[in-house]
Amino acid sequence: MSFATESLRTVALVGHGGSGKTTLANALLQKAGMIAPGTTAVGDDPLEKSYGHSLQSSIVHVDYGGTRTHLIDTPGHPDFIGQAIAALDAVETVAVVVNAQSGIEMVTRRMMELAAARRLCRMLIVNRIDAAGADLSGLVTALQEAFGGGCLPVNLPASGATRVIDCFTNDSGEADFLSVREVHRMVLEQIVEVDEAAMERYLEQGDVDPATLHGPLEQALREGHLIPICFVSAASGVGIGDLLEVFARHLPHPGEGNPPLFYKGEGEAAEEYRAVPDPARHAIAHVFKIQNDPFVGRMGIFRVYQGTVARDSQLFAGDGRRPFKVGHLYRLQGREHVEIDRALPGDIAAISRVEDLAFDTVLHDSHDEDHIHMRPLEFPQPMFGLAVQAKRRGDEQKIAEALQRIASEDPTFLVEQDGSTHETVIRGLGELHLRAVLDRLAQVYHVEVETRPPRIPYRETITVPAEGHARHKKQTGGAGQFGEVFLRVEPLERGAGFEFVDQTKGGVIPGQFMPAIEKGIRQALASGALAGYPMQDIRVVVYDGKHHPVDSKEVAFIAAGRKAFLDALSRARPVVLEPIARVEISCPDSVMGDITGDLAGRRGQVTGTETSGTGMCTIRGLVPLSELNGYANRLKAVTAGQGAWSMQLSHYESVPSNLQAQLVAEYRASRGQDVEE
Repeated sequence: MSFATESLRTVALVGHGGSGKTTLANALLQKAGMIAPGTTAVGDDPLEKSYGHSLQSSIVHVDYGGTRTHLIDTPGHPDFIGQAIAALDAVETVAVVVNAQSGIEMVTRRMMELAAARRLCRMLIVNRIDAAGADLSGLVTALQEAFGGGCLPVNLPASGATRVIDCFTNDSGEADFLSVREVHRMVLEQIVEVDEAAMERYLEQGDVDPATLHGPLEQALREGHLIPICFVSAASGVGIGDLLEVFARHLPHPGEGNPPLFYKGEGEAAEEYRAVPDPARHAIAHVFKIQNDPFVGRMGIFRVYQGTVARDSQLFAGDGRRPFKVGHLYRLQGREHVEIDRALPGDIAAISRVEDLAFDTVLHDSHDEDHIHMRPLEFPQPMFGLAVQAKRRGDEQKIAEALQRIASEDPTFLVEQDGSTHETVIRGLGELHLRAVLDRLAQVYHVEVETRPPRIPYRETITVPAEGHARHKKQTGGAGQFGEVFLRVEPLERGAGFEFVDQTKGGVIPGQFMPAIEKGIRQALASGALAGYPMQDIRVVVYDGKHHPVDSKEVAFIAAGRKAFLDALSRARPVVLEPIARVEISCPDSVMGDITGDLAGRRGQVTGTETSGTGMCTIRGLVPLSELNGYANRLKAVTAGQGAWSMQLSHYESVPSNLQAQLVAEYRASRGQDVEE
């Protein structure tokens, strides 16, 4: 069955782990008659079952009340937040699920912030309302304090959380807390505030028919002026039908949400491009998920924003000049793939066996849509690393291919080759993230690896300006080699990278040799000045030199550039930099002192603490990455398994002098050099 764009809704279910998103998705499907009672469409992956929570996002659709809602159920553990972030570019509405017992947690805040920054409509779904000890009234207050007064219930639990009462269209009845009439009034007033005509009617009549407020309601959702709160118990089914009604009646369709953030062109010349949800226009779709299916191969899962994607049609991937044919077009229902003829604006669909597809690719059917891209999402940088090698000889190629497939699916998983140690290093958002990757290698790809901690990604830089000079002269009979370079090195601010500047005058060094000088300098940058680590945050200014009309060659200026740079480094007071991680830790209030003390013992700095009123607190801090090895086990021991944490790169800063001396000594010893050299 096909639905017109006006009847489509797109919703991402996000929230902290344990909030019940997967149970909620299955409950919605069962209530709508999409799956049989007692069965599931999401959360039945064997690996996910063994972990007890979602590892990947899952796409399903719910047909109810003449509408189709595409749901994306996302993982809630901080280590897998990349899957939730990627889903933001496929929906009009972000539904943040909150555990009534746990309250506001780490991922709750993060996803609310990201959804607001992406200009998406937001709603809050309080789950497990019938759980023992749940303080629903206090939770509503906490949500309003955290996310603003626009967070208002559109229904309320009643009869001991065995049912819910609609407070949007209804103003009577007894709820378990708050007044239905008062909540009804607050919701209507919040909506009419964004529409002058509706406000005038409300002030004149003292009331307004909710059925006439569809336009102002959608505007209030778009502007974040209203963030509806709904109450459910996914396990018992309380409020599930009411939530389906909210989806069908109140959430925006693709023409009512904020337009997606497309741009046309590259760099500073890029201009905003508005995709129009019109099925008759050129097709524009965005790949927000890659999935390697063992039966149908590599699948690109996309959201259609404009035009129609039909089976047997031709599409271009990004700026690719060669079109591909849509041989099979699928609608996903969990792990099931159903072939369809077409996908309209607002639909989520998938195509398979197209190797050019990658995460964040824009699909289109016209050369006029070249260079269209979405504003990039901000993903946390994967910092937790493991060096891996094959357990069995001969598996190296299989492991490399499997890791590349996993990396293509997950924007927060990286595979690196360390040129200095020849290590293959995998990086993710945490220990659990990489453990899931290793389990997947074994269970899905049938290869096993040995692991060990990788080298910490230290860097080097300089602290003062200095000048360097080198002359490369070589005569071997016939044409020789000659190049002379004078340069200056200057420290840049942290994170600035490398800058190469040509300030020569009068043609003392012909322009064609400048790339050679830069190449020589970059060779030296890669090997460092102190302990063999790559250098960064340096500006190199070439201001003078000499050349020979016959003997000057590229190779001569590569050598001269490298030697002049090394000469300057010897006077520029180089230092070793270490990565500093920004950590966020959720733990019971009772162990806050133990956690902060442990961070201090790891050379960490606590930057903030916050209590939630549910017996849990959040601690934020900055800690050197080298001090976080084994931290997951330490946190588990201190909190009796109740703690959770996440980290992302904050910045680089100089290591303590004793650590720098140790790193330099280890490097020189590895090269057979005297430590005192």
